[in-house]
Amino acid sequence: MGEINSRIESELEVKAYIQNLKFALNNGAKINFQVRRLVDEKRDEKYTNQYTVNALFPDENPVEALKRELLTLSESDYIRTVKDIRFPKRSEMREFGKVYNGCEDVYIKLRVELLGEYGSPITFVMSFHFAERAFTKEMFPYRKN
Repeated sequence: MGEINSRIESELEVKAYIQNLKFALNNGAKINFQVRRLVDEKRDEKYTNQYTVNALFPDENPVEALKRELLTLSESDYIRTVKDIRFPKRSEMREFGKVYNGCEDVYIKLRVELLGEYGSPITFVMSFHFAERAFTKEMFPYRKN
């Protein structure tokens, strides 16, 4: 994805986004998780949402596990904000990264939307999969150390 379609939000904006995400999740937001995606057909299975969720949370309901994990996100996990070039009228997506089991980088891409005039919030999880490239410190604008 080109740099023109991404930006780094201020730390305050990221904190506000995470606060809104947590509020939505704690107040009945539906999680829409893409288990299989078109891009997965050409990708090593290890880097698919389904494989990652099954590997990290083998005996759990995937949506419940995702909800729990999304509630742990902080500004230090933030990577960048990206425009949805396939659906330009929809809200931007946020990219995050977390490390599991001390060494497994997991890439997370999501958006929170209100659907309809008085709609309930939907948390759309586009990606929750092992990262294809190892994370570097430089990727995280608000990570300390």
